[in-house]
Amino acid sequence: MPTTKQALQWVEQQGIVLQSARGPVPSFAEWVAGEKIRGSWWGHSEAHEIFRLAEAVIDSGDVLVCKLVHGKVTYVHRRLWPALVRLASRFKPEQIAEVKSVHTPSGKHELEITPYPRWVPAMVKKEGKSLNENEAIAMIGEWITKIQQ
Repeated sequence: MPTTKQALQWVEQQGIVLQSARGPVPSFAEWVAGEKIRGSWWGHSEAHEIFRLAEAVIDSGDVLVCKLVHGKVTYVHRRLWPALVRLASRFKPEQIAEVKSVHTPSGKHELEITPYPRWVPAMVKKEGKSLNENEAIAMIGEWITKIQQ
């Protein structure tokens, strides 16, 4: 099984990954499992490890969790945030809003949504403005043009 450090390095290397769905970018759950997953990843023998590593990646501070790709939970590594900022006008607001699962005092889980651009650090906004559109697309990958609105 991968370590927490390896999981974060993999997300950084890939740039954008789906938490568990299939799509134009890799699946984090399948990477951790080391194989394609049929059905829900919760039913996989490595479900606890997938969950543990997903939580570690999410809590790292280096990963935006949003619904960028096909409305599915997507991880975007910090190195691509400037490109995402540059291309933000190409997406629906809900695609680039930060999504967090928080524990309420009653023990329930609720989604906390921080709309774009409130989650974006000032330095990232500045870096995003310095990119041209082609640079941003090249950073993220051409596949991004196929998932927009």
